[in-house]
Amino acid sequence: MVVTYRSADTIDTCLRRLRAAVGVTEIRVIDNGSDDDTLAIVQRQALEDPRLRFIANADNPGFAVACNQGAADSASPWLAFVNPDCLVETDSLVRLRAHASALRLRDGTHALLGADLVDDAGMRDGAARRRDPDFAAMLRRPAARRLDVPADDGIALQPVDAVSGALMLLPRVLFDAIAGFDAGYRLHAEDLDLCRRACQAGARVAVANDVRVVHLRGVSSRSRPLFVEWHKHRGLARYFLKFEAPHRGLVMRLAVLAMIWARFPFAALSAQRRAP
Repeated sequence: MVVTYRSADTIDTCLRRLRAAVGVTEIRVIDNGSDDDTLAIVQRQALEDPRLRFIANADNPGFAVACNQGAADSASPWLAFVNPDCLVETDSLVRLRAHASALRLRDGTHALLGADLVDDAGMRDGAARRRDPDFAAMLRRPAARRLDVPADDGIALQPVDAVSGALMLLPRVLFDAIAGFDAGYRLHAEDLDLCRRACQAGARVAVANDVRVVHLRGVSSRSRPLFVEWHKHRGLARYFLKFEAPHRGLVMRLAVLAMIWARFPFAALSAQRRAP
């Protein structure tokens, strides 16, 4: 499953990598109203490869909705969600599936797995390994706002609370059991949500440290930095209200929401300055 939006810079390479990957039987591209050459590139590749089908949404219903659309259009027992700026290797997905299958045989549990994501210079993406947000702790200690977990290269499968939505692999039976992505998120935090619900359902969430994938990161979002930051903060607020707020008092709930939205103008200004 690949969700695109203004992804013309990378989607051609992304899809060619997926088409060359071992074990890929279906490719679904869900385009969220791109107004660049993204859809033309996808259409051209679909003509070359019968495994590739696409859904062209007239507008942008959000990443979570599009992922669910792609999963519903697929019959595969394994689902991989791959960002259009992720460039998998030939064996990336089959190795992730082997890890997940081995966990199932050994422990009887399903697994939601991510990969060791790096940029084109080889720098690791901190979002590949994260802990669950603790918003109350963030109020007391600014350092708690960092969710990154250090990589442990001594183990092939590193247990974490959450992996990046840029590349996720899980069995369909697990995806269906937790009702897929929460469509209430538009952009950002839906991967944290999916991982948390997978853990609550008894599944393992882990990063395969021995499966390295290049993630160019943020290619689609650069064209609309304010939109992205708005929905990033909206997603964090939704996540807090869903998982943490029910266990907090009114004053703490209001304080956390104030903290989230007070940060928005600064983050938006910074994103605007970084935009091309």
